[in-house]
Amino acid sequence: MPTPSAAIDFLTLLQKLKTTKRTGWVRCNVQQPESIADHMYRMGMMSLLASDAGVDAGRCMRMALVHDVAEAIVGDITPYCNVSDAEKHKLEADAIQQMKAMLGEHTHAAQEVDVLWHEYEAQSSPEAALVKDFDKLEMILQAHEYEQGQGLGLQQFFDSTAGKFNTDTGRAWANELIQRRQQAAAAAGAGSSEAKSTAAVEGK
Repeated sequence: MPTPSAAIDFLTLLQKLKTTKRTGWVRCNVQQPESIADHMYRMGMMSLLASDAGVDAGRCMRMALVHDVAEAIVGDITPYCNVSDAEKHKLEADAIQQMKAMLGEHTHAAQEVDVLWHEYEAQSSPEAALVKDFDKLEMILQAHEYEQGQGLGLQQFFDSTAGKFNTDTGRAWANELIQRRQQAAAAAGAGSSEAKSTAAVEGK
């Protein structure tokens, strides 16, 4: 296992995940946007709920914790950052190697961070496919919550994930969320129409 010094160095580095706000929300002027760690935490809880989805839920939880860990070094790179997918992958892969060196190249912890991250990136297992779906699902769930809480229009996040869920669980949960979003929009529209009718009757 890592030495006490290496463990504290690594955990201190991870503070960046708690303090770095997710780029997409910052660009959309969301107030008090979530951090990278916030996003990863709820993905971990999604993985916990997936124990009956025909996958290793424990591995999914560990992968959810690791899938964005490189962002502690490189930050949250999005398509709007003018960084190619290949360059983004290289930057993040290099960051994983730095973390392995920090933890001790041959420790189990270093090896697991490396294996889980590459497995997720390569989408080489059912667990990786489900965690990728949870990555997208957590984003649109958060978008829906910001729409409801801050009156924002965040359709672009739903457009970017439409038709891109690759597991039965991911599709089912996304469909449930989309239905709830549509119901909320319909209720808001009905409320607005009612308010306008009342104002007209009262001559306002």
